[in-house]
Amino acid sequence: MTFADYLIAPFLDYGFMRRGLTGCLALSIGCCPLGVVLVLRRISLMSDAMSHAILPGAAIGFLIAGFSLTAMTIGGFAAGLIVAVLAGLVTRFTALREDASFAAFYLASLGLGVLLISMHGSNIDLLNILFGTVLSLSDPALLLMATIASLTMFSLALLFRPLVAECLDSGFLRSVSGAGGFIHLAFLILVVLNLVGGFHALGTLMVVGIMMLPAASARFWAETVAGQMLVAVTFGIASSIVGLLISYHDDLPASPAIILSASAIYVFSFLAGPHDSIGARALRRRHFKR
Repeated sequence: MTFADYLIAPFLDYGFMRRGLTGCLALSIGCCPLGVVLVLRRISLMSDAMSHAILPGAAIGFLIAGFSLTAMTIGGFAAGLIVAVLAGLVTRFTALREDASFAAFYLASLGLGVLLISMHGSNIDLLNILFGTVLSLSDPALLLMATIASLTMFSLALLFRPLVAECLDSGFLRSVSGAGGFIHLAFLILVVLNLVGGFHALGTLMVVGIMMLPAASARFWAETVAGQMLVAVTFGIASSIVGLLISYHDDLPASPAIILSASAIYVFSFLAGPHDSIGARALRRRHFKR
């Protein structure tokens, strides 16, 4: 087998590989730019909390209609929004910070979701929801992810400037326009939408990896927000392709292979990236000593 056959043949010969790649491309385009914003706001772990927050809603949808795309999507989206609103209310009316309130609600959501599925479903059902079924995506699931990615790109193009301003200084944005609350809510809705769409492919435990790991890696390769978004999408696509190929050739689960590929890119980035990586700082110190 030639190197080209190793890279291209699985996607040419098998429809499930093309479907998995298509779903991962949509996830990378939608999730990775949002991950850059989360890194910029220093609330990266909020995405992890939100990914687990959708689990009870998805579980209720599963109990009502089985593996129904519509029921699990609506349930997951509703649960994610409820947790986001409740966490915001706790932060506003108590001394607890936003990250701590999200952590509390996500732990409760994770426990409730796993309990519901365990009581009324099988271990296979639980594994599919937690780790996804990226190699068996249906046409409606691909259409859902593509629609969410398109909506996300349109929304980011429309809200890019105020969103970046809200990340850097939310008080300033509120003082000059009063739109800070709306921008924050719109951003949370986009995060929940992408996590809900992504869990059909990578599961509630893994989808946050495709959102945050490429975004964290991009910080070491670009200095502007737009540049980091572009690099993050590129890394997300690259890790999806590599992960799917590793899964196919080595007979490994696809979702963990994709996330581990993204993790490898992150390790290389903080070691050798041109901006603020370990290697870049070592070269700078050597230059100053001279």
